[in-house]
Amino acid sequence: MTIIRARGLSKTFRVSEKQPGLAGTLRHLLRRRHRDVLAVDRIGFTIEPGEIVGFLGPNGAGKTTTLKMLTGLIHPSGGELEVAGHQPWRRQARFLRQITLVMGNRQQLIWDLPALDSLRVNAAVYGIDDPEAERRIGELAEMLELGPELHRPVRKLSLGQRMKAELLAALLHRPAVLFLDEPTLGLDVNAQARVRDFLADYNRRFGATVLLTSHYMGDITALCARVLLIHQGRLFHDGSLHELTQRLAPCRQVRLELAELHPAKRSPDSGRSSTTRATSCGCWCRATSSRGGWRRCWSASPWWIWR
Repeated sequence: MTIIRARGLSKTFRVSEKQPGLAGTLRHLLRRRHRDVLAVDRIGFTIEPGEIVGFLGPNGAGKTTTLKMLTGLIHPSGGELEVAGHQPWRRQARFLRQITLVMGNRQQLIWDLPALDSLRVNAAVYGIDDPEAERRIGELAEMLELGPELHRPVRKLSLGQRMKAELLAALLHRPAVLFLDEPTLGLDVNAQARVRDFLADYNRRFGATVLLTSHYMGDITALCARVLLIHQGRLFHDGSLHELTQRLAPCRQVRLELAELHPAKRSPDSGRSSTTRATSCGCWCRATSSRGGWRRCWSASPWWIWR
């Protein structure tokens, strides 16, 4: 059973245009001008239960807009969308119990209260009784290596500790689908590694489906066997990360420049002089050495290279 299905999914925003200065403000008040911005342009994909899929793209490509449509925060302008058997924009209670959305630049924990108090509020919202809530909090806290931090006010937690507590709060109701938007944003290398390990462990234990956006390629390579690449609102690639790298960068160019220049030597075979600069291409035209000298790498180097 496919858990996420999108076909021809689109989103257009209507935005107003305002010129700078007082005159522009007055014109904006009297006669507003608008234009349509196409944020997501007819993308389509399917995700199976238990998959961890990376969602890549530059800033402004439409990743967060797509996630908001998948979670029902905004209504699509066109296309078909189904998540866990529901239409997300209907925001039905059964649907909301099966998903969660974590955004690295947003928080749901109450700033001045201990994180544990916010977790208990979340448990009450989802109708989880106290013994079960305590058991789940303890289990997730152990997986996230959180202990005394849950009893401290959120404002006194480090960024890494706060991100872990946010993940705990988002997963307390055991969602089947996780939408993660930059969950390691701003974290140091060690904290990023711990969050990745937790997500992989959570996926193994509970079989959750994960759609992850991140600008840290370490997150993608560690967790995602499959990636979706969106560019200017359109789906550019759907497949493995290896296929993507082969598609975008099939060649590697190696350039060697010696620190010290040596006098040119004349080749006994052809009379040509050697040079101290070498450039080799690692794709279809590999430069190889031989007894008499070096073959020319036609696509990468204008130089004749000799031993």
